[in-house]
Amino acid sequence: MEGTAGAVTGRFAPSPSGRMHLGNLFSALLAWLGVRSRGGTMVLRIEDLDPARCRPEYAELLKEDLRWLGLDWDTEQTPQSRRAEAYGAAFARLQAQGLVYPCYCSRAELHAASAPHAADGTFVYPGTCRALTDAQRAAMARMPAWRVRVPAQTVRFTDGLQGPCAQALDAACGDFIIRRSDGVYAYQLAVVTDDAAAGVTQVVRGRDLLGSTPRQIWLQRTLGLPTPDYFHVPLLLAPDGRRLSKRERDLDMGALRARFTPERLTGLLAQLAGLQPDASPVRPEELAAGFAWSRVRRDDVTVGDLDKI
Repeated sequence: MEGTAGAVTGRFAPSPSGRMHLGNLFSALLAWLGVRSRGGTMVLRIEDLDPARCRPEYAELLKEDLRWLGLDWDTEQTPQSRRAEAYGAAFARLQAQGLVYPCYCSRAELHAASAPHAADGTFVYPGTCRALTDAQRAAMARMPAWRVRVPAQTVRFTDGLQGPCAQALDAACGDFIIRRSDGVYAYQLAVVTDDAAAGVTQVVRGRDLLGSTPRQIWLQRTLGLPTPDYFHVPLLLAPDGRRLSKRERDLDMGALRARFTPERLTGLLAQLAGLQPDASPVRPEELAAGFAWSRVRRDDVTVGDLDKI
């Protein structure tokens, strides 16, 4: 497994697009435990790349919610909305390698072309704009997004919870966007740039992001950046099987703080993670003393009726 064997630096990387919910807290607690159990350093990063969805008031609220639960951090990284220069430098390095090209395809056009999808339903870019001539590009009437050329290469890594993983980039995603047509840099490029700048050696996040990890590892290798250790934790699911989300306001922190003390909520999260047999109240620092990744469950967890806890 790649990463630093000694000191650990981890991170919280929430997006201020709404109030945090139970699933966000679940990942945050495990990220905090993974660092504090080894005496490491925790970084807070506000992932506010999308100006249309992110609000400063949510950023302050999520910090307050983390502190309320007892999750602290040692340093705060510059928010993504103020790191365009760093992303631009990474973009230029990929450009210098001949790996970046403009894409003029709209989402509607790609769907109309019946573009292929991977087994999990993920859209796979068919390379429509990969070989356009200069004359063809000059004739385009819209501002392009920018894609990076991926090789016919399989990226392999071992996730700390999910085990060995492998993905053929060309078949699983194709050339992916690293800068949108409005000039906003895409998540994949931003996150690898940020993690390297902060010295992150351990990334803990939801299992829904496991599929994007090979793209990030390939970018890290291509840009000469270090690869952290990855731990993709199970998702918390509603009784109907859907993933808890900000969009649906599932068990958000406003409702949770009205019903739970920090100790009771931490106890519930610990039970859901498999760290204790029941939801007995506990503080995060008490869990850190005996924390081990081998105790954390791998499969997604259905959250039942909290009124019965």
